[in-house]
Amino acid sequence: MTEAIVGIVAALGGLGVGYLIRHILGTFRAEASEKRAEQAVQEAQRESETIRKDGEIQAKAEVLKAREEFEKSTKQRRKELEAIEVRVSQREVNLDRKVALIEKKEHQLDERVAAVGAQIRQIEAREAKATALIAEEHERLQRVAGMTMDEAKQMLLERVEQEVHSETGGLIRRLQESAKETSERDAKRIIGLAVQRFAASHSGEMMTSIVQLPNDDMKGRIIGRDGRNIRTLELVTGVNFLIDDTPEAVVISGFDPLRREVARQALELLVADGRIHPARIEEVVEKVREEMEESIRKAGEEAVYEAGIPEVAPELVRKLGRLRYRTSYSQNVLRHSLEVAQLMGIMAGEMGLDVTIGKRVGLFHDIGKALDHEVEGGHALIGADFLKRCNESPLVVNAVAAHHDDVEAESVYALLASAADAISSSRLGARSETTEIYLKRLESLERIASSFEGVVKSYAIQAGREVRVLVQPESVDDNDAMVLARNVSKKIESDLQYPGQIRVTVIRETRCVEYAR
Repeated sequence: MTEAIVGIVAALGGLGVGYLIRHILGTFRAEASEKRAEQAVQEAQRESETIRKDGEIQAKAEVLKAREEFEKSTKQRRKELEAIEVRVSQREVNLDRKVALIEKKEHQLDERVAAVGAQIRQIEAREAKATALIAEEHERLQRVAGMTMDEAKQMLLERVEQEVHSETGGLIRRLQESAKETSERDAKRIIGLAVQRFAASHSGEMMTSIVQLPNDDMKGRIIGRDGRNIRTLELVTGVNFLIDDTPEAVVISGFDPLRREVARQALELLVADGRIHPARIEEVVEKVREEMEESIRKAGEEAVYEAGIPEVAPELVRKLGRLRYRTSYSQNVLRHSLEVAQLMGIMAGEMGLDVTIGKRVGLFHDIGKALDHEVEGGHALIGADFLKRCNESPLVVNAVAAHHDDVEAESVYALLASAADAISSSRLGARSETTEIYLKRLESLERIASSFEGVVKSYAIQAGREVRVLVQPESVDDNDAMVLARNVSKKIESDLQYPGQIRVTVIRETRCVEYAR
């Protein structure tokens, strides 16, 4: 029992000691925790204070920066406003000056209007006085002449009628001579075209081409053994090769300009290549012929583009390109066609017609010359038939057919085509008339016109078809001008030889000059 009690007491003592020890340990732990918490709070306060201070410093810096930027922008804006104020003030000053100037000009204008009004009244008074004086002079002249004004007019008309009757015969004679000369010129033109198309001989520059050789030894290679090379050349090209004593040159003769051009290019390629034998000749000629077809097509396309004509049939473009190798009286037909197209476009525009139709007629008016080696007949009708097959409009077809009066013209485009064709053909250097003959004729016209008394200057224009004579108005009156024109024309008829007729225009001009101050 005692042992049990001792055991219980020992157990209770152990529990008390354990509780006491645990209480002591808990107390120590709580104190340590409180200390750590206090330290954490202190550290947090220190960090918070540091963050607060940093934030205050950063906020102050941003405020300072914003204040500097605001002051800078405000200063810049203030400068801009000051500049605007300066400009506005300058404009106000300028406006004030302009207003003053305008007021001054208005005042001067009022003064001038008043002066002009006074001058007008003076002129009206002078006109009234002059009218009265003229009436008095008429009455005095009627008394002196013993006839009225109507009787004098009747006498003058009778005299003019007699002069007109005397001039009629000369006019008829000149028209007859002009018709004769025109018919002769047309006959020569037709014969010239016929010679160009069918004759066996013609001028050298129209019928031949020259190929330069590097040396005379090349002639033997062109001829070949027993002449086989030159025979092959002539056979495949259809032209004649003339190899004579001309140094370092071969003359190509042929009527067809396309064949002659193919032969020229082929021979130049063969000479440059150095391999000249029948097989090579045939190969080169065929190659050049293909290139020529492409060149012809490009020439037609360039002509259509230059003329500014849309929607042209491909076959028509190719035939147009062939005109590049045709000439008429030494004038290139393609260039001539382009000139006529431009002239017709200008004239059609001035007359209020369709410019595109005018240009089409002008460009295609000689298209028959690309076919007249293949078809019999005049080139105007041949070209019109070809254009009809190419679905050109009836207006264009008729104008082309009628530009040489082969058929009746159905529109004004045919007349414009004839006029433009004549202008392009007759300009200086276009056809066979040489520059020397042209200049001598113009000099002779001006010399004859200037030989008369009272003539100040004279000018030959319109390729020598007109001479304009300027006279002194003080020494030559209107009646003398009419007599001078007749005398100059008679002098030209007696001293010069020329085709057609020459128009003499006498100009009498009175100039009155005054200065406004």
